[in-house]
Amino acid sequence: MADMIEASRLSFHYPDEEDEKGNKISSPLILKDISLTIERGSFVAILGHNGSGKSTFAKHINAILVPTEGTMQVDGLDTANDDLLFDIRQKAGMVFQNPDNQIVATIVEEDVAFAPENLGVPSDEIRRRVDEALHAVGMYEYRRHAPTQLSGGQKQRVAIAGVIAMQPDCIVLDEPTAMLDPQGRQEVLETIHRLNREQGITIVLITHYMEEAAEADRVVVIDGGQVVLDDTPVKVFSQVERMKSLGLDVPQVTELVWELRQAGCDIPAEIITEADCLAALETLLQNAKIDSKQA
Repeated sequence: MADMIEASRLSFHYPDEEDEKGNKISSPLILKDISLTIERGSFVAILGHNGSGKSTFAKHINAILVPTEGTMQVDGLDTANDDLLFDIRQKAGMVFQNPDNQIVATIVEEDVAFAPENLGVPSDEIRRRVDEALHAVGMYEYRRHAPTQLSGGQKQRVAIAGVIAMQPDCIVLDEPTAMLDPQGRQEVLETIHRLNREQGITIVLITHYMEEAAEADRVVVIDGGQVVLDDTPVKVFSQVERMKSLGLDVPQVTELVWELRQAGCDIPAEIITEADCLAALETLLQNAKIDSKQA
């Protein structure tokens, strides 16, 4: 697959400031020499503790921020080129943590139509896009509702529909479930997985929920503005002690497996799902019964 996102030696800091005496105060680097590619159609989770730089990196994909050094390209377009800003944001839509910050209209379908209207899309095409986007997130029956009448998960799905209506190749979601209850989280996750699976939309998910990241194709861990781990979820989360040293958790199932191994149980380390854990425990118990009978 071709690359959707390509960061090459990307570094970033905010503009330098001056103190009361006019002396220059250098801003620290938030991102440090990151080189990273994300394939078209993939589902990538990006992890990191607060202040690690993960959200700053996400904002570079949508050209909200541009590199201080190095480059960020979205489908071959350089995000530092102001003339390409609209093209880039059509290719890579962004969904933020609080859906209330993205919903601008008083009726759901009008909110979803907002971005295409501003892009000058013809009315008939807007109608088609709005209907398709609302169907895609399972919110078509709420099209004439006021967003204030919706739950948090429903609002976030409307925000995602607003991005889909721009027909992006990639959607970047910056902790989209952080403010949601478990049901709302599940609704949003099912939506983005379906968009990835059925429409081939590239998903970049910034999250602090390890179980969400465990369902991705790939996990990237950022610490101190640098990529420190980049592999499949199984390979990343099986490094329990390394993750803990980075101030991060692992899925509860992986934590349980790690503790069992620490206690001397012969169980595989690379387990991140409940089904795999259950199968491994059944095998462990069966072997224990066989050993006891032989003894």
